[in-house]
Amino acid sequence: MERFTVHRGIVAPIDRENVDTDAIIPKQFLKSIRRTGFGPNLFDEWRYLDQPGQPGVPESQRRPNPDFVLNQPRYQGASILLARKNFGCGSSREHAPWAIQQYGFRALIAPSFADIFFNNCFKNGLLPIVLPEPVVDTLFHEVYAFPGYELTIDLERQVVVKPDGSEIAFEVQPFRKYCLLNGLDDIGLTLRHADKIRAFEAERLARYPWLARTFAG
Repeated sequence: MERFTVHRGIVAPIDRENVDTDAIIPKQFLKSIRRTGFGPNLFDEWRYLDQPGQPGVPESQRRPNPDFVLNQPRYQGASILLARKNFGCGSSREHAPWAIQQYGFRALIAPSFADIFFNNCFKNGLLPIVLPEPVVDTLFHEVYAFPGYELTIDLERQVVVKPDGSEIAFEVQPFRKYCLLNGLDDIGLTLRHADKIRAFEAERLARYPWLARTFAG
């Protein structure tokens, strides 16, 4: 998992409340057993006019919706997603943060997130930041007012830095912060103890060698 320390990026606004995971990545794209390739179908029903979208169809063969925010030139290359309350509600599909991360976003800012989605973000290298609703309102106004609006997110200091240099503090649970700063997902956390795991397996095999036996059909 990629480390998150300090990130600066263009902000893209999704100005809707209660955006559910089926809107983030529609159900027909969950057929894949791979963890890659979901970025092109992020917000598929909003991004494209040819609906319903289907897995495996190249972006070059789709009809983009020019009114949708991610298709507008001013938000190209955006890596911070600004959203309204209860973002990520609905089903618990982990494909939602996969699609967001694979599109190119590193952080999300909203007044609130659905609990399971919030947890899944941290497990996939995304930083979901909860800020008060009036603060988020102000950010929406500024994003709309200034094309190319950028924010800097400093996870170590737990601040969002605006273009004028002013800072907005945010909270993050210490263990989650540690994992993001060090690029550790659940597998990475386990592999920190690889030497102990190998030693345990060797000792167990020495005690119970019959565990290593294999039996033909």
